[in-house]
Amino acid sequence: MAQDPPVQDLMNYEALAQDALRGVAKAALKRAASPEGLPGAHHLYVTFKTDAAGVSGPNDLLSRYPDEMTIVLQHQYWDLAPGETFFSVTLQFGGQPKRLSVPYAAITRFYDPSVQFLLQFEAPPSAPQEAKIAIVAPVETKAEEPPAKTGDATIVSLDQFRKK
Repeated sequence: MAQDPPVQDLMNYEALAQDALRGVAKAALKRAASPEGLPGAHHLYVTFKTDAAGVSGPNDLLSRYPDEMTIVLQHQYWDLAPGETFFSVTLQFGGQPKRLSVPYAAITRFYDPSVQFLLQFEAPPSAPQEAKIAIVAPVETKAEEPPAKTGDATIVSLDQFRKK
């Protein structure tokens, strides 16, 4: 009896599922960007590949995290702008405001510890060196404008959340 060859997934269902789940992260970021901000105790840890195509930010920051970076959106973030294919946000690093732009495809983990909600994604391929974009001009903020959110932005290692 002859064995039938394995059926090939020409629909690429795995990629479709990854895109759909990234839509959950996108919707949560849109909610965080609304005038009401994040409700209750919700806060978001967004881990992304810093070397993925389309990721941009200050060279000094991205060079400290050449592979992966986690940002926390909780109290102190400004100008969160979730677009169709990427989001941008200003966070403070070392007391200095810095703007990051991250394509949704670069996200590898999306975690809301307040409700133990976690999404993990396949890592995107690294961008060629010449395709990487970096913003070198510092972001200026007006001193007379109070920040939209208060508290600390922190880069954390998610090792403590990984199953061992």
